[in-house]
Formats: sequence, structure tokens, C-alpha cells
Amino acid sequence: MDTTALDAAARRYRRAEAALDKARTDLTAEVVALLQSTDERGAQAEVARRTGWSREQIRQIMRAAAADRRPDAEEE
Repeated sequence: MDTTALDAAARRYRRAEAALDKARTDLTAEVVALLQSTDERGAQAEVARRTGWSREQIRQIMRAAAADRRPDAEEE
């Protein structure tokens, strides 16, 4: 049984998953940085429009970022 093509496809898939995870992490960090740096009206809606994420997803990201910044976050 020749699994060369299967192995190559599996490697490509794992690389693509890793790239997607990194891109998602980078995008999340940029969203958090932008929204923490502004209180401009409509900023969250603009981020939602540009990222394709829902406003609820963005609120969840911001809640998680706020929880990570709390000094007692490790104790919970």
C-alpha cells in the first residue's frame, strides 16, 4: 500500500491548521488591543464588520481578555 499521497495531504492539513491557529491568535490579539485602546462609539461594530465575527463573539473575546488581566484570575 502506497501512502505517500496520504502522508503528504496529512502534513499539508496539519500545517494549514497550525497557520489558522496562529492567524486566529494574532487576529484576536489585534482585536483586543484595538478595543482596549479606544472608547469610540461603534468600534465594536466596526471590528465585527472587518473580522466577520459576531458582536457576541467579540464581547466574549473581550471578557476573556479582561479575565486574563485580573490579578486574581489565576486563583479561580
